[in-house]
Formats: sequence, C-alpha cells, structure tokens
Amino acid sequence: MRNVFVFIRRHFNFLFFLVLQIIALSFLFRFNKFHEAAFLNVSTEVTGRINERYNNIEYYFQLKKTNESLVQENLRLRQLLKENYEGPDSARRLIYDTIKVDSGRTILKYKILEAKVVSNSTSGPANYLTIHRGFDQGVRPNMGVTGPQGIVGSVINVSKNFATVQSMLHYQFGVVAKLKNSNETGNINWDGQSPQYVIMKRISKSVKVEKGDTVLTTQISSLFPANLMVGTVAEIIPDNSSSFYTLRVKTATNFSTIEYVYVLDNLQYDEQKKLEDSTRKKIQ
Repeated sequence: MRNVFVFIRRHFNFLFFLVLQIIALSFLFRFNKFHEAAFLNVSTEVTGRINERYNNIEYYFQLKKTNESLVQENLRLRQLLKENYEGPDSARRLIYDTIKVDSGRTILKYKILEAKVVSNSTSGPANYLTIHRGFDQGVRPNMGVTGPQGIVGSVINVSKNFATVQSMLHYQFGVVAKLKNSNETGNINWDGQSPQYVIMKRISKSVKVEKGDTVLTTQISSLFPANLMVGTVAEIIPDNSSSFYTLRVKTATNFSTIEYVYVLDNLQYDEQKKLEDSTRKKIQ
C-alpha cells in the first residue's frame, strides 16, 4: 500500500493531467455530433478486432452445433429448389384473343450477405451484436439481419470491416409481425425480461389464438421479406381494460448461441424511401 501512495505522489501531475484529458474528451464526444460519430466508427472497428480474436478461441468449442445448424438449413433450402417440384401434366390449351402486356417478370428485392458474429450481449435492456462485415463488404445501416432459425435485428452502425446490429432484445427495436393462421398483425417488442421471449401487442380478442401458433414477418417491413420466422406463441395474456391480447412469443433465434447471421440488402429500399419522403412533403 505504501508503494502505491509513493507512486501516486511521484506521478501526480501526469495522473491529474490524464484524468482531465479523459473528462475533456468525454465532453467532446458527447456534445459534438461529428466527433461522436467518428468516435463510434473507430470504437466499433477496434472493439470488433478485439472481439474477433477472443471469439476465434470460443468458436472451436461450438463447431459441432454450428455444423448441425448449417446442415439443417442447407437441407431446408435444397427442399425449396424448383427442381424438387413438378406440376401435373395437362394437355389443355388456353387461347386468348387479347395480348398480355404485363410480362409477369420478377425483380430481385433482397440480396443476402453472410456474416460471422464476433460479439453478442443478451443481459441488458439494450443488446447488440457485432458482425464481421462492414462498408467494404457491402453493409450499411438500416439493413435487416436474420439467422438460420429466425430474425435477429437491424444494422445501426457500420465501420470499414465491422457492423453493429441492434438485437431484437433491445427496448427500441420494433417490427410488425403476423400470426400465420389468421394473418392478424401486431407489434413485436422486447420487455427486457427473458432473452428467449418477446412481446406481441394489439392482437384482437376476436382472433383465434393458441399456444404454439407461428409468428412471421410481414410484407410491411422494409427490413425483412415476408414470412420469416419470428417465433411461436408461448403465452396469451388478456387485457381486461381493452379488446386486445398481448402475446408472449418464444423467439425462433437462440441469441445465446448464435454464431452466424445473414444481412438482408433491400435493393429497393432507397427507391421506396425516396418515394415515401416525397409523398410526405406533398401532403404537409
């Protein structure tokens, strides 16, 4: 203990200067938006590098589960291939006396980018993931993120090689979802309790709901395509003061063990947002 006091006395000026410097920098980054953004980008890059090295060690202990998950997902995707389906043969011909103008062609809306999770939190009210993909690999803010089993969150901050994802286990995260059986929609949020469950609100009591019902994304979201898994209904909570249910939904994604995710690049997002912003200005 005596050596500690001697050290502090000997280097008091330097230590005092260091404390003042830290306080000054905290004020600079907190109250200046430009410096705050620059600091976030640098800290995301540095933290990502550190977490990546730590995660490489932990990764080898999870290889078996990861491989099993990838095998199951590949099996599911292969079953969706067009070659696996064959329509019934029909010799009937239909002749139209009009010309079909619309070609009916489909346009690619989402491009999928795989990414490794290098950092993840589940215990606080505001949880994030850090993934090893950034600007250089085509990631930008406002991209949806999903996993092998279900949706994960959305990208909110990006550096050169890393990105921060706002987890579904974040008090500010929200997405519109639907019940598969009835197509009834409601808002998905996290109540800050268990990392295995989220809350689905504003489900009318006139809708038939049962435990185990599937909850999916809707076409309303610009983050996710329709019909991605959100989870399954675990509990139905009636609200006596209103005509709505609150549903407790078990998430399809296991946030405690997730190692790989898929970033969804909505190729039509900019066009849609530009049109919506222009419409708002016209009606104001």
